[in-house]
Amino acid sequence: MKLLADADGWWAMAGKQTFFLDGFDLDRWLGQPDPVGRLGQMMHPERQRPRGDGPVALPLGSQEVWGAGVTYQRSRLARMAESQRSASLYDRVYEAPRPELFFKATPRRCVGPGGVLRLRSDSKWIVPEPELALVVAADGAIAGFTLGNDLSCRDIEGENALYLPQAKIWDGCCALGPAILVNDGTFDVLAGTISLRIERDGQIIFEDSTPLSRMRRPLEELVGYLFRDQSFPAGVVLLTGTGIVPPDELSLRRGDRVAIGVAEIGELVNDVV
Repeated sequence: MKLLADADGWWAMAGKQTFFLDGFDLDRWLGQPDPVGRLGQMMHPERQRPRGDGPVALPLGSQEVWGAGVTYQRSRLARMAESQRSASLYDRVYEAPRPELFFKATPRRCVGPGGVLRLRSDSKWIVPEPELALVVAADGAIAGFTLGNDLSCRDIEGENALYLPQAKIWDGCCALGPAILVNDGTFDVLAGTISLRIERDGQIIFEDSTPLSRMRRPLEELVGYLFRDQSFPAGVVLLTGTGIVPPDELSLRRGDRVAIGVAEIGELVNDVV
């Protein structure tokens, strides 16, 4: 089952059936106990109707977006290579009991499918980071999954680990979507594969994929650390790190198009300016 937002509101999609969830509010849904069970109760036959072909919207309410880093071996090696001064930090955090967690974005800094991602003006080495994103309820339960593009400035981060917020956070720094795959137990999301494709002037300049099962830390462990001494009354979105890193000579340019996909969730496509 998927949740999808458009200009009309929110939809639930189960197989070939689509239900318009009149009055649905993501904040309220994630703020209540057992959101997945309650969603099933909303899918009444009288709400069933076909959705048009209009564009899909950002699947976000007022939720903060957080990120987890160095959760894949490939990310560990890339972070060590980009920063000689901080290499040991990234090496140690990969094995440490406590994961790296950082604040990524507020909703207004995020864009949805088809939205425009923005390059940071004081960086010359910006890359997309394709990530599985957890949609987490107020009680810490993982209610669903979506895709995230965590734009990162590798030169700023590599210069000094204390510059991480500047390397991660600016207007238009994050994309989410296209839909929320509801965590109803019918699919093991970590059995899937995440892909990245970068197009420039109509040509594919980079393409790769990796199994999500290569993520080192359990999803519940990442959520557990995020919720330590923190509350999220309307839920939260947690990016889980990337296992795909473009070659060092590649940096995004204005006019590029980035596509991130997981078959069971869909494809998140954004242009870059």
